[in-house]
Parts: sequence; C-alpha cells; structure tokens
Amino acid sequence: MIDDLYSARILTLVANLPRAGRLPAPDASAEKTAKLCGSRILVDVVVEDGKVADFAQEVSACALGQASAAVLGGNVIGADLSELELARDALAAMLKANGSPPAGRFAELAVLEPVKDYPARHASTLLAFEATVEAVRKATAAAQTRTSSAGAA
Repeated sequence: MIDDLYSARILTLVANLPRAGRLPAPDASAEKTAKLCGSRILVDVVVEDGKVADFAQEVSACALGQASAAVLGGNVIGADLSELELARDALAAMLKANGSPPAGRFAELAVLEPVKDYPARHASTLLAFEATVEAVRKATAAAQTRTSSAGAA
C-alpha cells in the first residue's frame, strides 16, 4: 500500500516542482501550515481580470504536499477563484469523503487518491490549494477596493 502512496508518478511530480520561489511584486500572498506534520506552503499570486496571471510557491512539505503543489503549479495560470475553490473542494472530498477526483485542469490530482487511507496526510496534501485560494481572494478583494476607490475619486 505504501507503494501506491509514493508511486513513481508522485515522485516524478515532487522532483519537478513548477513555479518554485517567490514573485518580485505579487498582488497577494498566503501561507498555510499543517499543524500535525509542520508542512508549510507560501504562495504569491498576480491576478488579472479575475484569473491567475503569475504564481510562485515556496514549498516545505512532505512528498504528498509537494506532489499536490506540483499539480497546482503546473496548471494554475489562467484559473479563476471559483475553479480553484472547486478543485480544492473536490480534492478534500476525494481524500475525506471518498469523492471523485477533481476534473478539468487539475484532474492529475487523481494520482493522490491513495492518500484517502492516510488521514494524517490530508492536511499537507490540501495546503497548496488552501493557500492559493486565500491568496487569490486577497488579490481579488484588493483589486475591487482599488476599483471602488478609483470610481469614487
């Protein structure tokens, strides 16, 4: 069963983490930590017209958290908040409620389906999506505030 958890595909994702690092001028950032294991992910986003236009991540997590972050990093550009929330919620349902894997651009998260049998690993597997949803919400709120302020002037 441990071979399913750390499959060759998961290890390949871990070895090729896209968009690692920080952005020089993000619209927003968010950091999430899994209390149980200490995994930590910090993401930076630039949002234009409601979609992620640029993205970077610092990932200090187990292989499962890194694999989830790799799928996210490879597919996040062009995603909007609702799509990210849907992927996060589908990933959580897959892990915690035997739900179907996410569809669409994040369908590769299905490789993490064996994690459902390891509840202690759920939090780290969800971190990247939770941090990204938070960062995109912050960036969107900041953009709406700037637009409202500009309109009031």
